[in-house]
Amino acid sequence: MSSETSAAVISSAFTAAPYPDSKKPIGSIRFQPLPLSPSYCKVSSRICAMAKPNDSETLSLSVDTSLSPRVKSLKPSKTMVITDLASTLVQSGVPVIRLAAGEPDFDTPQIVAEAGINAIRDGFTRYSLNAGITELREAICRKLEEENGLSYAPDQILVSNGAKQSLLQAVLAVCSPGDEVIIPAPYWVSYTEQARLADATPVIIPTKISDNFLLDPKDLESKLTEKSRLLILCSPSNPTGSVYPKSLLEEIARIVAKHPKLMVLSDEIYEHIIYAPATHTSFASLPNMYERTLTVNGFSKAFAMTGWRLGYLAGPKHIVAACSKLQGQVSSGASSIAQKAGVAALGLGKAGGETVAEMVKAYRERRDFLVKNFREMEGVKISEPQGAFYLFIDFSAYYGSEAEGFGLIKDSSSLALYFLDKFQVAMVPGDAFGDDTCIRISYATSLDVLRAAVVKIKKALEPLRATVSV
Repeated sequence: MSSETSAAVISSAFTAAPYPDSKKPIGSIRFQPLPLSPSYCKVSSRICAMAKPNDSETLSLSVDTSLSPRVKSLKPSKTMVITDLASTLVQSGVPVIRLAAGEPDFDTPQIVAEAGINAIRDGFTRYSLNAGITELREAICRKLEEENGLSYAPDQILVSNGAKQSLLQAVLAVCSPGDEVIIPAPYWVSYTEQARLADATPVIIPTKISDNFLLDPKDLESKLTEKSRLLILCSPSNPTGSVYPKSLLEEIARIVAKHPKLMVLSDEIYEHIIYAPATHTSFASLPNMYERTLTVNGFSKAFAMTGWRLGYLAGPKHIVAACSKLQGQVSSGASSIAQKAGVAALGLGKAGGETVAEMVKAYRERRDFLVKNFREMEGVKISEPQGAFYLFIDFSAYYGSEAEGFGLIKDSSSLALYFLDKFQVAMVPGDAFGDDTCIRISYATSLDVLRAAVVKIKKALEPLRATVSV
């Protein structure tokens, strides 16, 4: 792929309309109808001749292929767009360093993979119970009791095709049109869109890098109204890696307790990827929060099982039952094979045992390397992450700069495009997460790759310093 073609593809991905049709261009690409063979046209014309009522009636008929307003209002996931684009460029021969995807670079632990393979060999390949196999739900109950201090019965657990499905079903189950969903920013890209799918209104509360991107209880209190239905918390956080200390969660819980209608959706998918002395606290374990909290977790991140698609919801029985009803009409139960692998994953020991501890050790080493290097860069601000495998870096001092052969860098999208187009480093612009001052870097890749990325990022920033004051 030539550099000109590469640039055109990159630009189109950053500016593409999410719902193309044959009349709408994406960048320089236009969708065209496929040519039809002469033989097909002959057959088709005969069929049309038999079915055609008369010319005047035909002219008055027009097929409505429009999309629903609900779907049209959704924004595409910029994380997925950039990840897919980077993969396409690599397949085309462009040596892109991929720091966009939130996916562990480790293989699924062997004992977990073997459990899935054995399920296939043993013929455990049929539909499972819609809520999940009993063996897995019982294992999840034990995990929640032993690690989180939460007591649930199997009928309070719903196993789904990934934590994303668990989150969406929870939002759809408790939110009504006009309800408000409170979301601290920076936030994971799907929270706002899932709220909109429920015809609810996302209410964004910005946080500060100087506060480690943690929600200020006073800001929360000021945003709550009689319409507030759901508060979404993510700790450890995607995209910032911030971890909420127990004392702060207790303050938030006291505010939540004043609002009878308000529930909490606690996304704990990065629970085991945490760096001491930080510790994880499940929101449902706090006083008076058990009945208000829907806890979502899964296997993708800690156990390197992204492709297995396995997550779960724990919460009040009637809400879990409602989510199960939704799931029964959408996808039915999760893969029987993946569920057997999930049982094996939970059998690795507390917090995933030594297997997960080794992965976390590697993530911490990578984090320390990046934090040290970015702190040495002029004009760059960072908050040291306490969990997950992301850095959310403030590059806004470089906005307003001019890059030769590229143009004006005015925001996180144009800066991310500059890094990708000119230096072949793929990262996700912060505007996707509700904070345009930053760019998210995933360090779920090897130290060698990260070293190469740091060299390229430093090189990319050098010519920009001459055009702005940093």
